Amino acid sequence: MPTLLLRLVGPMQSWGTTSRFDQRDTGKEPSKSGVIGLLAAAMGIDRENWIDLEPLTHMSMGVRHDRPGVPKRDYQTAGCATTDTIIKADGKPAKGGGVVSQRDYLADAAFLVGLECDDRVLLERIYAALQNPVWTLALGRKSYVPSEPIWIENGLQDAPLHEVLARWPWISSTREWEKPPEQFLISFESDEGSGVLKMDQPLSSFAERRFGTRFVRSELIDFPQGTTYVSA
Repeated sequence: MPTLLLRLVGPMQSWGTTSRFDQRDTGKEPSKSGVIGLLAAAMGIDRENWIDLEPLTHMSMGVRHDRPGVPKRDYQTAGCATTDTIIKADGKPAKGGGVVSQRDYLADAAFLVGLECDDRVLLERIYAALQNPVWTLALGRKSYVPSEPIWIENGLQDAPLHEVLARWPWISSTREWEKPPEQFLISFESDEGSGVLKMDQPLSSFAERRFGTRFVRSELIDFPQGTTYVSA
């Protein structure tokens, strides 16, 4: 079964699944809903278009933590000055008080994401779109832009997801002070009842925002032998 690889590297990434109002969380790895949203942006699929989005949700996803990143929190405010006016959801102005927002993110992370699907034509369409995206691609939030191309040369492989993630070269940068790890953490979808339950499986268009559950299992794999770095 073919597998498509994505390189998700950037100074800031956020993959929240439980965010509400002024609290914006992030998981320790890319969420499936976030990755599918990224693919939809590349392919020009509107947030209300479930017909074209739905096939993407059937792909099986795996994540390799090439550089886990460091959890950070961004402190943001809006309308906290006495002269500021905030427009509420009902369209009416609200003076005073202000809004304080806590926004979690991962700093300096690098993930190798694999998407497995028996529909090779679909993967080829995604692969082409990532090289020439319709809309700007971001790592969870619009302002979190990737520092390296998400598209990977020869990133469409005719091999199972787990095998590709286990053998693909390290995608981390060639920093003099950064040494290759002995092992990688890898996460992939598992059968129901096995692994950790995550609420990031899209069940509708992103406009409707309905998400279901999926099970994810993690394990450690040895560092791939041979080439230790793959360039952009």
